[in-house]
Amino acid sequence: MFLKNLRWILLFVLALIWGSSFILIKKGLIGLTPFQLGSLRIVFATVFLLLIGFKSLQTIPHTKWKFVALTAMVGTFFPAYLFAMAETVISSSIAAVLNSLTPLGALLIGVLAFGLQVEKRQIYGVIIGLIGSILLVLNGESSNSEQNITYTLMVVFAAFCYSLNVNLIKKYLSDVKPLAITTGNFIILLIPALIVLYITGFDKVVARPEVQTAMIYIAILGVLGTGIANIIYFKLIQMSSPVFASSVTYMIPVVAFFWGILDQELFNLMQYMGAIIIFIGIYLSAKKQS
Repeated sequence: MFLKNLRWILLFVLALIWGSSFILIKKGLIGLTPFQLGSLRIVFATVFLLLIGFKSLQTIPHTKWKFVALTAMVGTFFPAYLFAMAETVISSSIAAVLNSLTPLGALLIGVLAFGLQVEKRQIYGVIIGLIGSILLVLNGESSNSEQNITYTLMVVFAAFCYSLNVNLIKKYLSDVKPLAITTGNFIILLIPALIVLYITGFDKVVARPEVQTAMIYIAILGVLGTGIANIIYFKLIQMSSPVFASSVTYMIPVVAFFWGILDQELFNLMQYMGAIIIFIGIYLSAKKQS
């Protein structure tokens, strides 16, 4: 019973953190390019994780490092840049909504590639949650004519990366401590991120006031929205199922909506109805634990 309640608590905490990440990306883009934002996000997260998790790297078996590297690229590197690029065109709340495709992808990849066993209740929950997400997307498109399909697909691809990542972790890294996985991920990504910062001329803009303000948002994003959130996420994957863990993306848009309202992003009644449908979907997608 305790574990069952704990996984729901972790799910809500994770939704709150990640739901706030999209507005932080939006604020961090003021004065920075998407590549600079994505790289700084990785750098800040790496510094934080080295401080709290360096010793945990010793617990990663040598045979597991290839999977740590793979999950680093799939679960962090590509999405960090894809979301930043997408939010130069689409709103932060719509980006959060599109991220809700992750559980559907996790379910399909899990069944087709990893032999994941699922219940009908899970399938119904994913489908219902997806319907709620589609409802939000369609109404988001109608309320903002500047939405661009190319940038929308960037978020869809990022969601696919998350879907693959959750299955890889469950399959190959379930016996590795979440802190070790997260720290290992970012150790691998630090050098590529620094190279991208150098290539994009970050040293030429760092002294600008708007860039220094943006870096505060990115530091919060890197430490809380990436470092701490990934630790919670990996723990959630290990103690539940890939579908349940990835269903956090159904709750993220609800949090993102509230931030969007504070940032004067307008929403309509149909979008709020979509949020209610999403909650129904996440309840049904939770696999009953014995």
